[in-house]
Amino acid sequence: MSLLVVGLSHRSAPVSVLERASLDPDTRNKLLQDTLAAEPAAEAAVLATCNRIELYADVDKFHAGVAELSTLLAQHSGVGLEELTPYLYVHYEDRAVHHLFSVACGLDSMVVGEGQILGQIKDALARAQELHTAGRLLNDLFQQSLRVGKRAHSETGIDRAGQSLVTFGLEQLATGTTVDVWAKGKRALVIGAGSMSSLAAATLARAGVDEVVVANRTFERAERLTGILTEPGSGHAGLTARAVEMSAVPAELAAADIAVSCTGATGLVLTGQAVEAAMTGRATPLALLDLAMPRDIDAAVHRMNGVRLVDIESLAEASADAPMAHDVDRVRRIVSDEVAAFGAAQRAARITPTVVALRTMAADVVAGEMARLEGRLPGLDDKQRAEITQTVRRVVDKLLHAPTVRVKQLASEPGGAGYADALRTLFDLDPETVAAVSRADLTDAAVKNLKNRGHV
Repeated sequence: MSLLVVGLSHRSAPVSVLERASLDPDTRNKLLQDTLAAEPAAEAAVLATCNRIELYADVDKFHAGVAELSTLLAQHSGVGLEELTPYLYVHYEDRAVHHLFSVACGLDSMVVGEGQILGQIKDALARAQELHTAGRLLNDLFQQSLRVGKRAHSETGIDRAGQSLVTFGLEQLATGTTVDVWAKGKRALVIGAGSMSSLAAATLARAGVDEVVVANRTFERAERLTGILTEPGSGHAGLTARAVEMSAVPAELAAADIAVSCTGATGLVLTGQAVEAAMTGRATPLALLDLAMPRDIDAAVHRMNGVRLVDIESLAEASADAPMAHDVDRVRRIVSDEVAAFGAAQRAARITPTVVALRTMAADVVAGEMARLEGRLPGLDDKQRAEITQTVRRVVDKLLHAPTVRVKQLASEPGGAGYADALRTLFDLDPETVAAVSRADLTDAAVKNLKNRGHV
């Protein structure tokens, strides 16, 4: 089986296509299940953010896998395959590993170095684990990508190369001054209570706004967020935070200086008509930040007097000219080293079931010969029998030690996959025995994963 990723992002597709191709949580679940049901795929995971949609799979055939994954993405995104295909990219084996590690480090983000992608990768893995579509390969891959991303942020200054989309978006709104100076004393409306909206609310609170109003379809989630913002020790002294129903958004928008929207709605949350109504009779400008995909705020408000809108499309244009920190090169070296190490570990792991099957066969041979010896020399006492058994085992272990250690070393190198086949052929190992060892290892890994997550 081999790792394959098919996807599209802000680097390969215009925002208008990404917007139409966005997947809601239920659709992601269905895509995972349908991918696993497809013949070429044994494992699947979906990484979907505001500026990328990627389908990862463990496939047994490259061309069939690309065709199947592309078709599934088109079917579930609602964008026709012919229209979607020119914007799709494909990565295979080590290139797929390199791609995800780069994504985890923030090298492929719209704002280089942003760290929020790590949470999104973690969520993608959790979803695949919950639906049982992630096996050994994708579990190892995504968990290692999280470690690589954390290493990049801790060992380099990649954070200085960029910020989260929230910070970058607010910086675009605060042209000519810092966010802290621009936001101080303002009233902010945050629409949505998910991870991006929560980050926006916290960022605005730190920047010194006087009030944060949170509107969400689930009122309890809005209340929970405002409670976090104002709890003792939050560092937001003097901040007022309120939760409101979505029906209160028009009135709150009219009173706000800043509005940030990031929901999972499929239609517009703030229409041009709603923004125009909020501007009626007011003398102060209104700053709007739309971080949703598809968009929450009507793009037509760009043309309204007194309104400044920054959305995913304008962020993409602004970030294209953002300076790259010298730390980016260091992160790229980390990614390259980690890809090589991951590939070697995966190749070595593939031969382990064969080595285990070989040693199991050897143990069976020893047991069989000792049973035969028992029949021919029934007078052996326990001490003699134990000494002979130990001697035979030592001989077998010494004969197998060098070839098994060496074959593991060779298998970890590029192109080393054939050594497992050679070992099976030379020792006439039963393929089903090797497969049984692999299945047992997978079961052990699944149980260990469940224990780590508190499910066992």
